[in-house]
Amino acid sequence: MALYIRDDTVDDLASELQKLSKAPNKTEAVRRALQHELDRIRQEVPLRERVAKIQEKFRARMGSKKPNFDMKRFTDEMWEL
Repeated sequence: MALYIRDDTVDDLASELQKLSKAPNKTEAVRRALQHELDRIRQEVPLRERVAKIQEKFRARMGSKKPNFDMKRFTDEMWEL
């Protein structure tokens, strides 16, 4: 099945990509670009997983939660009040 590019801007982008990537034709340039984008999206780590990893690193560095921690006292000591 053929892919027809009817938008002049998209056609210009495909031509530029063909030249810069040294693809034999625009179809190959578009195929490579689409494949590259699909590969990139498939390898992308979801935000929830990235945040969980950051939180895990934070907990490892900061240690366990201290339920009796007094932030006011800590701040006063830090500022020597």
